Amino acid sequence: MHHLNTVLQSVRPRPLVIVIMDGIGSSEHLEGNAVAAAHTPHLDWLLAEAPFVRLKAHGTAVGLPADSDMGNSEVGHNAIGAGRVYAQGARLVNDAIRSGRLYQGKAWRKLTQNCRDHGSTLHFIGLFSDGNVHSHIDHLKAMLEQAAAVNRITRARIHILLDGRDVGETSALDYVVPFEAFLTDLNRRHGVDFRIASGGGRMAITMDRYQADWEMVARGWQTHVAGDGRRFATAEQAITTYRAERPGVIDQDLPPFVITDADGPVGPIRDGDSVIFFNYRGDRAIEISRAFEEDQFSVFVRSPRPRVAYAGMMEYDGDLHIPQTYLVEPPHIENTMGELLCRQGLRQLAISETQKFGHVTYFWNGNRSGKFDEALETYVEIPSDRVPFEQRPWMKAAEITDRVVAEIEAGGYDLIRLNFPNGDMVGHTGVYQATRIAVEAVDLCLGRILRAVDKAQGIALITADHGNAEEMFERDKKTGTAKKNPDGSPKAKTAHTLNPVWCIAYDPSGRTGLRFNPEVTAPSLTNLAATCFQLLGLAPPQHFDPPLLLFDH
Repeated sequence: MHHLNTVLQSVRPRPLVIVIMDGIGSSEHLEGNAVAAAHTPHLDWLLAEAPFVRLKAHGTAVGLPADSDMGNSEVGHNAIGAGRVYAQGARLVNDAIRSGRLYQGKAWRKLTQNCRDHGSTLHFIGLFSDGNVHSHIDHLKAMLEQAAAVNRITRARIHILLDGRDVGETSALDYVVPFEAFLTDLNRRHGVDFRIASGGGRMAITMDRYQADWEMVARGWQTHVAGDGRRFATAEQAITTYRAERPGVIDQDLPPFVITDADGPVGPIRDGDSVIFFNYRGDRAIEISRAFEEDQFSVFVRSPRPRVAYAGMMEYDGDLHIPQTYLVEPPHIENTMGELLCRQGLRQLAISETQKFGHVTYFWNGNRSGKFDEALETYVEIPSDRVPFEQRPWMKAAEITDRVVAEIEAGGYDLIRLNFPNGDMVGHTGVYQATRIAVEAVDLCLGRILRAVDKAQGIALITADHGNAEEMFERDKKTGTAKKNPDGSPKAKTAHTLNPVWCIAYDPSGRTGLRFNPEVTAPSLTNLAATCFQLLGLAPPQHFDPPLLLFDH
């Protein structure tokens, strides 16, 4: 190994450019496959001429509870940067609930005691589905059962953020109707008053990320806290009414609503209440947590601003300690790729647009804000457009590429990591034509980067964090064909997939004769960190999962 490292050190090309084609996976199914349908001459050439392997990007391979769990950008970038498997959000919460640790913890005891002391309401806000990316409805139901049966909480209100993104695009009633029955039974069995109080689509209110659109959070505040908005008798009525008024609207875009009875809104948040934001994933939970916790807050006017006991499901930002109170400890990821390369004195650039900037920085670095070394690292955020992604499927790919090409030519970095969000963000809209264009935009930019790498005699590793754009139609599990809407059109799929992703090695010099090692069985995203060390001429750390490459010399 030492001899190999010495040889590689003498010939290793610079820079190493890691291209994350977010949401672009590999699938043999052609129906609804916007990646296969797109005009992608550069990706096609790479798959024909360069060595590649397919990586697992979902399930247990990236720390999720089961192989039926689709991958996502957070755990994907955690896995790439960490170089090994860490138990992730859903698994951590499952274990904490199953063992009872969540209920024995200080946060849960503090919030439930606060309700008993003040005779006040326990509120739950979060993504209302079993998508298992940001949250899981089973966690919510378990906490409600515990609150009623054990903690003697007599009044709870649930503020539901409708999904249609990590689950079927119009599946909201599949969750709302059974949940209402669950609440009816819970209320009867324990003599409590637990009700849905407000809601809206996840892309309309509350769940903004990376400060891309604080107006979403402000609308959520007015809906959940003030109880101010369009009124309905039930959540089911709100959903069916909006669908009738807005044909084709999908759940994530449904407007906010407030549930009322004869006395008015049933669940505005008041002084003395307790509030739990039950998402476990951090990126779309930070802003609403800040709004609840920060005294010096000027982003929008919080009217009213009740004094509450607030907790998140997890600590969403470990460095900034957001939120201050949380129910479950997040994974503690240390000795990540970025940190270890800084220790080696390597210069690194991380770049994306706003929608995925946190993924190539915070999540890549093991849920850590800030840099490991100010002198060695540069982080570049290209501001995202505030328009529906299907209207600008090219997003900021060209601007990202402009900067990357310039930096490759300048020769200032040993490693450049970049994320093109297009395949994921446009894929989530369910608009097939726009997603195909999004993939083509990424391919166009990939060609520019490859030419710059070629000119600099560098090397590139092209991969993704999970699939999305390659499966744009819901598929019947029995027949394998696309499910149909009542009008006969294919039913759009807006969620991530269980498909693998490519890992392609592009070495224009051909000096090392690199190829993928067939003895690395079931390769996954966690193998990428050690592979990057190989390509940089460094011995991979022992705690990393094995590297993927072999070299002729």
